[in-house]
Amino acid sequence: MSAFITFEGPDGSGKSTICNLVYDELLKNNIRTIKTREPGGTRISEKIREIILDKDLKEMDMRTEALLYSASRAQHTYEKIIPALEDGTTVLCERYVLSSLAYQGHARGQKLEDIRAINDFATGGKKPDIVFIFRTNNSTLARKDQACYDRLECEGDDFHKKVRDYYNNLEKEENYYFIDVNQTIEEVFGDCMKILKERKILWNL
Repeated sequence: MSAFITFEGPDGSGKSTICNLVYDELLKNNIRTIKTREPGGTRISEKIREIILDKDLKEMDMRTEALLYSASRAQHTYEKIIPALEDGTTVLCERYVLSSLAYQGHARGQKLEDIRAINDFATGGKKPDIVFIFRTNNSTLARKDQACYDRLECEGDDFHKKVRDYYNNLEKEENYYFIDVNQTIEEVFGDCMKILKERKILWNL
């Protein structure tokens, strides 16, 4: 049985690290799994990613940014995510629609209903089975080398605080699982694996 699992949270909150650990654990248990990311994940989506995150493109309008994210997501969803799930493969994805709501919606001050609308169109309403939402009140960008910051990571502290606030104030939904990333990597990984076992989406665990 396949599952669509996404990892959401502020920049530097450990999404890639935990996604990689979960991926390795599922493979060890002989569960067919792929891992991917947004923006990106396909040839076209990766080219759009380069434009979105290019530090030299400081003049990019916030509407353009939002539409580029949804365009990348559309290609990713229909070329990679849905075919994998239909083939019985579990998909682990770093970021999905919630990221657009947090960054292009809340942090940019755009209407959330507009961001939802373009992403509903882009994905055909495809939703993850499990969303791990990494929460912290602390800045997590300090974990990254500032010389390697992309265009969004270069935004000011106020922007990134708004992103954290969005994730921290989300109301519980059936497929949302809130993870405290102030813990050790081992504890965060353990919390995620416990949820996967409890949900019984991954029967082998």
